[in-house]
Amino acid sequence: SSPEIFAARISETLGFDISARKRCRTWKEALRFFIRQADEAGILVMVSGIDPNEFRSFALSDPLAPLVFVNGTDPKAAQMFTLAYELGHLWLGKSALSNMEPAQTTGFRREEVWCSAVASELLVPLAALRAKLGVDENIGDLANRLARELKVSALVILRHLFDAGRIDHAQFELAWEREIQSLRGEERRKSSGGDFHLTTLTRVGRRFARALVTSTIEGHTLYRNAFRMLGISIADTFDRLGRKLGVTE
Repeated sequence: SSPEIFAARISETLGFDISARKRCRTWKEALRFFIRQADEAGILVMVSGIDPNEFRSFALSDPLAPLVFVNGTDPKAAQMFTLAYELGHLWLGKSALSNMEPAQTTGFRREEVWCSAVASELLVPLAALRAKLGVDENIGDLANRLARELKVSALVILRHLFDAGRIDHAQFELAWEREIQSLRGEERRKSSGGDFHLTTLTRVGRRFARALVTSTIEGHTLYRNAFRMLGISIADTFDRLGRKLGVTE
């Protein structure tokens, strides 16, 4: 099937079309919404930092517990594309270990190129993109404007502008590198310890954490095993996590 058909199916299942995204204030909020919608659709989504030379993401296709893992060392702006890309594999019914960056355009199997096209269409439908293109607008300004309007990152916009033939490969690579450098500078300025519980839920996935906490409280899983899988060491932290998930009071 065409990438457009699959993208529409994923969007409908997850409730992640442009109108739904517009209720988010920023693309970062839209990324959290994207992960939450995948979780509620029954997909385990885990985001954790590992050596980027190992792999960028993977998808495990399973009728009961489909899973997507996203490498958290990637800029958050690229993680939305990676999640959409791996959802393409799940909708194909195929597991995959991937090292494809959104910036790469050649040298991959047909399946990988197809999943990339699904991701682009899911996040920025070509019809919506063409309707919003300006005339003689600077590439950087265009990408940032569309990112604000469509609630995706400028990286996603740049990728789709290239796929749509709006910019050539040289323009794409230059604009992409500028945006990456800008994002890395922004992340360094805003880096902090963060919220431990939110970080844990992002790392292991809300759906998995909820299932594990419930299983432990019901006596099916030992506390020490649950602590090990969640990366915690004290009962109070476990209890607070349970309350945040709505499993305990």
